[in-house]
Amino acid sequence: MASDRQQRPEGASEDWTIAQGWEDYSAADHAMWDRLFARQAKMLPGRAAPEFLAGLDILRLSKPGIPNFDELNERLMKATGWQVVAVPGLVPDDVFFDHLANRRFVSGNFIRTPEQLDYLQEPDIFHDVFGHVPLLANPVFADYMESYGKGGQRSLAYGGLDNLARLYWYTVEFGLIDTADGLRIYGAGIVSSYGESRFALDDPSPHRIGFDLERLMQTEYRIDDYQQSYFVIDSFEQLLDRTLRTDFAPLYAKLAGAAAHSTDSLLPEDRIFTRGTQDYARSRAVAA
Repeated sequence: MASDRQQRPEGASEDWTIAQGWEDYSAADHAMWDRLFARQAKMLPGRAAPEFLAGLDILRLSKPGIPNFDELNERLMKATGWQVVAVPGLVPDDVFFDHLANRRFVSGNFIRTPEQLDYLQEPDIFHDVFGHVPLLANPVFADYMESYGKGGQRSLAYGGLDNLARLYWYTVEFGLIDTADGLRIYGAGIVSSYGESRFALDDPSPHRIGFDLERLMQTEYRIDDYQQSYFVIDSFEQLLDRTLRTDFAPLYAKLAGAAAHSTDSLLPEDRIFTRGTQDYARSRAVAA
């Protein structure tokens, strides 16, 4: 939800928040949420991390219709001290980080149209709330997100924003986790996407690589299609511990002089879960 946009929209507060306007949603808006929810809820058991599925239950997101943030926040605050706040779209980086550092997750308050069922460029309330918020009910992941926000505030002074954005992308948005029952998805960009929920686990095309903080922060990513590589954490505790114990300042300095790894790269030191064929990416390139 961060961007380089700097002009605060009319009607937004100093922190860029707005009223959710729950009473303004139409019957069609609520029906779209229900349609998206039913489709994902049916396919995610056995695919999504147990912590994500538990969050759906804790927050009672299966209740019909678009969640009312006032009701949702009562349950979320009780679980981990987080809350969801509505914003009018992408917000500046410093605003985004400040909200995360103070346990506030920013969410768009609009929902996609039927024509945007499977893809839209700017995240809507389904992506933000269904995709992100269930894991905020998990204490360890909730701490990671707060830590990320505080780290983001520090990154602005070190010129490390691009590298830190890759950490968010490959964990919060498109992360996989290794469990006793096999790989599972937890990134919001995957769990909220019908197509990528299947692709990320089942398709032979992408690489699936063990989590390594420096390697990940040096790797480019796709914003226009399914990922060519996914990074796999061993646990949410590993993710939190690795980021809390790292002094990012020298890491930013090191990465500033290093070339980025391509989205389909494999390195000799990588811990490889799946060596992908990259057939999907090649077929898309030919089609273009």
